[in-house]
Amino acid sequence: MKQLFLPLIAVGCALFATVSIIRSRPVREATEPPVAPPKTSFQQTVAAVGLVESSSENILVGSHLSGVVAELLVKAGDSVAPGAPLFRIDSRHLQADLNLRRSQLAAAEARTATARTGLADAKDQLQRAEKLRGATVISDDELTRRRFAVEAAANRLTEAEAEVATNRATIGTVETEIERSTVTAPMDGTVLKIDLRPGEHVAAGGNAKMILGRTSPLHLRVDIDEHEGWRVRPEAEATAHVRGNPKLKTELKFVRFEPYVVPKRSLTGDATERVDIRVLQAIYRLKASDLRVFVGQQMDVFIDGAAVVSASK
Repeated sequence: MKQLFLPLIAVGCALFATVSIIRSRPVREATEPPVAPPKTSFQQTVAAVGLVESSSENILVGSHLSGVVAELLVKAGDSVAPGAPLFRIDSRHLQADLNLRRSQLAAAEARTATARTGLADAKDQLQRAEKLRGATVISDDELTRRRFAVEAAANRLTEAEAEVATNRATIGTVETEIERSTVTAPMDGTVLKIDLRPGEHVAAGGNAKMILGRTSPLHLRVDIDEHEGWRVRPEAEATAHVRGNPKLKTELKFVRFEPYVVPKRSLTGDATERVDIRVLQAIYRLKASDLRVFVGQQMDVFIDGAAVVSASK
């Protein structure tokens, strides 16, 4: 009896462990996705992902000058015309410099008027001396000195006029800098993004903090795997589906290929991710103008590859 006791305990423990393991296993039930994935209507399909962008491409608006933003003149979503002001850099120092230059110009113009008067007086004295020289009333030395006086007065006038021209050119330069302190729209379009506030510093030629683009019509930049790039032709039909609602779709009109094949960019945000695939970028135009999509949104794209496959046989 004692010889059977330990084996029975072992068998009981094994049964208890087996039952516990079976009962603790998670019950996995098949679940349907909240939204069905999009389906292609082509027999031979090239699937890709597209990114909505403006038809003018996204323009990163920069500043001509470095400085502190004094005033923001638009907001995101505004439609602007060419030359419309977008934001203004603080230009008080330029305005002070302009006032100084204008004062210097006024002083230079006064010196020019004085020099012009001195030249007229020197010429008059020379004319009188020449008349007196005919009557042998004035010496040759005095006549020569008056001729030199006319020449010196003419040089002083030239110098004063050059100073006036220099000051006017400087004023023009300062006025141009003041004009450049207001950043304007290079084209008609929509303000897509503003990462700028009054009081913030912007650097000339630095990272753009405002994005502008023409949103009518919209374009779709499609990344096509380099292994399937040969299957895509400009005349092939293509459709794009809105993510989250595949019933919202639109036909695409081919615009162009980007001739340079670029590394594939995964939108994971991981700085250490590795890219070992390159993609051919094709630009399409969205035919449906009433489709509710936004710049920067991703769409699922299907391109017909049947014609290419049959032609290659």
